[in-house]
Amino acid sequence: VAAQADEFGARDGFFPGLVAGRQSHQLDHAARLAAAAYAELAGWLRARLLPTARADDAVGPEVYAITSRGFLGTRIDPGDTYDWAVDELARLEDRMAEVSRRLAPDAADAAPGAALVDAAVAALDADPRRVLHGTDALRGWMQDLSDAAIEALAGTHFDIPEPLLRLECRIAPSTAGGIYYTGPSEDFSRPGRMWWSVPAGTTAFSTWRETTTVYHEGVPGHHLQIGQAVAQAGQLNRWRRMGCWLSGHGEGWALYAERLMEELGFLTDPGDLLGMLDAQALRASRVVLDIGVHLRLPAPAEVGGGTWDAAKASAFLSSHTRLPEATRRFELDRYLGWPGQAIAYKVGERVWLGLREQALARGENLRTFHARALEVGAVGLDVLAEAALPTTQPPTH
Repeated sequence: VAAQADEFGARDGFFPGLVAGRQSHQLDHAARLAAAAYAELAGWLRARLLPTARADDAVGPEVYAITSRGFLGTRIDPGDTYDWAVDELARLEDRMAEVSRRLAPDAADAAPGAALVDAAVAALDADPRRVLHGTDALRGWMQDLSDAAIEALAGTHFDIPEPLLRLECRIAPSTAGGIYYTGPSEDFSRPGRMWWSVPAGTTAFSTWRETTTVYHEGVPGHHLQIGQAVAQAGQLNRWRRMGCWLSGHGEGWALYAERLMEELGFLTDPGDLLGMLDAQALRASRVVLDIGVHLRLPAPAEVGGGTWDAAKASAFLSSHTRLPEATRRFELDRYLGWPGQAIAYKVGERVWLGLREQALARGENLRTFHARALEVGAVGLDVLAEAALPTTQPPTH
């Protein structure tokens, strides 16, 4: 984090570049203040916080129980969750191998497991139809895919309020990497926006990797979820509509939305499907290593056995994901310093799927279940269960 703050605090860093060419002394002054604040933060982190860092990678079960509950809004059985995540990762990797046989048939017999998936990934990356060149092409592709999803889902699978039919896709002014969503203003005069922060020097983009990300950040993911809450002015207070966020609810829904799009027939292309499964496998890997490291569980033989630690977690990520080395280091630092957050995506999705199964068993349809569950806004997963499955059963439509 200190290194990131250094980048933002540089005299020629993000903030001066953001206001360059605006010819405004006020903006220039604000940019200098912002950069200086980040530089000061970097110094404070190194001088004051770093000396207090613990040598042990694990926070232990007592701390983990508190932090994980804060991110989820529910208590988990860490042993059960760990075992489930191991099985879920194996299930996903079996499906990835199955899809990869269709993408790289020549390697299907010779390359087992991960090698077969790597061969399929290489074939996808070499396919010029799946590569975009330049940020203008990237932004246009994001917008077209998002618009098509909204048009197809509105009025069929979801009740989407009219202001949410507009979602702007933009290239972020930062170069930190990643894709993220910012919600609409309270009156919807500023729409929800999906941003792609393109790393410096990156000019080519693989669509097969990111189709599922557009659904995660847009519709039916975060844009529908967050925008739906903003639109509930008659039912929710401003904090619930504009300020509240819980990772288990929010990221769990967005990951559920990715899986839902396959179920609804939007990921029939094997490349796009492999991209979704690969993203899901990363989230399942997070659960395994986050619980494993922080609770000092026995590590699997594939990483040397013994007790989970940062080095074994890094080796596990290398074996089960296709992240670049720099991204893998960043992700692992995130897990070590943010215990309980990394599990929120997959554990949240697990809860959403369980609630959906119960609702369908009661005779409800998906559209009714989704509408009722989303209209309560961001809540803990325990509260979500009460709201999504009220004791008084609603009429079946």
